Amino acid sequence: MNKHEVHGGARYVGGKVEKAVGDVAERRDWQTDGVLNQVAGAAENLLGRVQSVASDVADATPGLIEEARERIGDATDRATSATRQGAQAASATVRENSGATLALVAALGGVAVGWLLFARRH
Repeated sequence: MNKHEVHGGARYVGGKVEKAVGDVAERRDWQTDGVLNQVAGAAENLLGRVQSVASDVADATPGLIEEARERIGDATDRATSATRQGAQAASATVRENSGATLALVAALGGVAVGWLLFARRH
C-alpha cells in the first residue's frame, strides 16, 4: 500500500461518516461534502492502486524495459538516418529540376486561385 491508497481510503470513510451525520442532522451541505469526499477518496485510492500495480510491473520486468528502450533508440536512429537521406534526395531533385518544380508550384497555385474564385458556394 502506498500513501495514496491509505489517504484515499481514509477520505472515503470520512466522507461516509460525514454523509451519515448530515443525513441524521438533515444538513444538505454536510451530505454533499460527504459524498464529495467519498468520490475524491475513491479516486485517490484508485490512483494509489494503479501506482502500486505499475510499480510491481516495473519491478518484475526491468530487463524488458531496458530492451524496449534500446529498441526505441535504435528505431529512432534508423528513422533519423532515413529522414536525412530522404531530405537530401528531395533537395537534390529540386535543385536538378528547378524549372519543372517552379512550373508545378505555379500550376497548383493557379488551380487553387481558380477554385477559390470560381467554385460554387453551397
